[in-house]
Order: sequence, then C-alpha cells, then structure tokens
Amino acid sequence: MKHINLSFAACGFLGIYQLGAASAFCKHGQKLLRDVKAFAGASAGSLVASVLLTAPEKIEECIQFTHEFAEDLRRQSFGAVTPGYDFMARLRQGLESILPPNAHQLAHGRLHVSITSTRMGRNSLVSSYSSREDLIQVLLASSFLPLYAGLKPVVYKGQTWVDGGFSNSLPILPGGRTVAISPFYSRLDISPRDKGQLGVYVTIAKQDILLSVANLVRLNQALFPPSRREMESLYHGGFRDAVRFLLKENWFE
Repeated sequence: MKHINLSFAACGFLGIYQLGAASAFCKHGQKLLRDVKAFAGASAGSLVASVLLTAPEKIEECIQFTHEFAEDLRRQSFGAVTPGYDFMARLRQGLESILPPNAHQLAHGRLHVSITSTRMGRNSLVSSYSSREDLIQVLLASSFLPLYAGLKPVVYKGQTWVDGGFSNSLPILPGGRTVAISPFYSRLDISPRDKGQLGVYVTIAKQDILLSVANLVRLNQALFPPSRREMESLYHGGFRDAVRFLLKENWFE
C-alpha cells in the first residue's frame, strides 16, 4: 500500500478550482483516496482539504456556498473591505453548516493546517483538534488575510494567527509522496497548463509559481472573485486537470 498525502495550496476564491479537483477525486479517484494518509492545506486550500476529509458528501454544498459567498462580495461596493461587511462571520457560517459534528475527530492527526503566528511570522502546521470549535478556529486562522478579512487576527490557544499562506502556502508533509494541487500554473501534480510560457518561476511562501500574466490574473481573482460563469469554468478546469493526473498515474476509476 502506498503512502500518499494530499496538499491544497493557498488560493482565496480560486478554491473553486480545488473543489473541482476534489470532486474528481470523489468520482474517479477512490483508488487514490484509499491510499491517502494525510491531508494538508493553507488558507482556502485548508478548507477544501477539511471538506474532502470530513464531509466529501458535502462538496456540492461547499461549491454552492462558494458561489454565494463570491456573489456576496461582488455586491459590496468595496468587496471584502466594505464598511460593515464581516468576511470572517460569513466564512464561519459556511464552516458551521458544512462540517459534521465529529469533524474534529475525523481530522485529528490527519488534517495538517498551515497558520502563521503574528509573532515573527512563524509557521505552524496544526493537526491536533480537541473539539469541532477548535478545528473551526484553526481553519479561520489559516484563512485570515489582515485588512482584507478584518483587523483583528484570529485567537487560537491564547495566541494570534493569520493566513497560513504567508509562511507556508503549500505544506509538503514528511513521509510518502505529497500530491499537490494549486490553481496557479506551477510545477505541481495538479495545476492549470498555460501555453506559450517562458518557464520563469518565483518562490512565494514555499510554493513555486510561474511568473506569467495568466497567474497575475489568477492572483487578482483569488481576492476579487470573477463572475459565476468564470468560476464555473475554474471549477471544471480543476476537475479536468485532476482527471488528467489520475489517468497519468493509473489511479483513475
């Protein structure tokens, strides 16, 4: 039996691409999922990892929530930073609705969430959860982008934490092979494939990303969600790229 880890990169609203990949795993990659020992992620990637691990049957509900959340932001005059708009409360609402009562038990020891300490920018990979609320706090911390999502960092175990994407945007776990998924064109197992690129990469928070106009557009979309039609296209892109990977690695069913 192989030892496989799945890791989902930080990516904001481009998490819809990763939900496409997660859907492909559920539909055509059960052979892969049976070999997965651990799941990991940063920011939106940690949310996708948590759903795939603890509530795969709710991926469709998660997709719908993402579309509604994006629509919420598009209606705001200044997006997430619109006065009076509570980004984190909206995200918590989604987590409360989607994660099952025993999510922390399913995640304990298997879900590794990247968070960044406000002290010296130190990274921590959390994998121990004493309660469902404990798990939710860690996921919120991993997704908290200062100023964009609010002014007060998330408090977890007496310390303040912010987006895991600042310090480790794509956790690679020790032991076995980590299959990495990112909505940015990169040298990973599952990512978009743009044509006619020069192959110049930059490393951002431990993730190698191709320096390209297409990736700059994606970075903007991560914070300012595009139209529903474009988000649906991103979802199908993630599904298609994951299927391509499953076929290549002989994991497709």
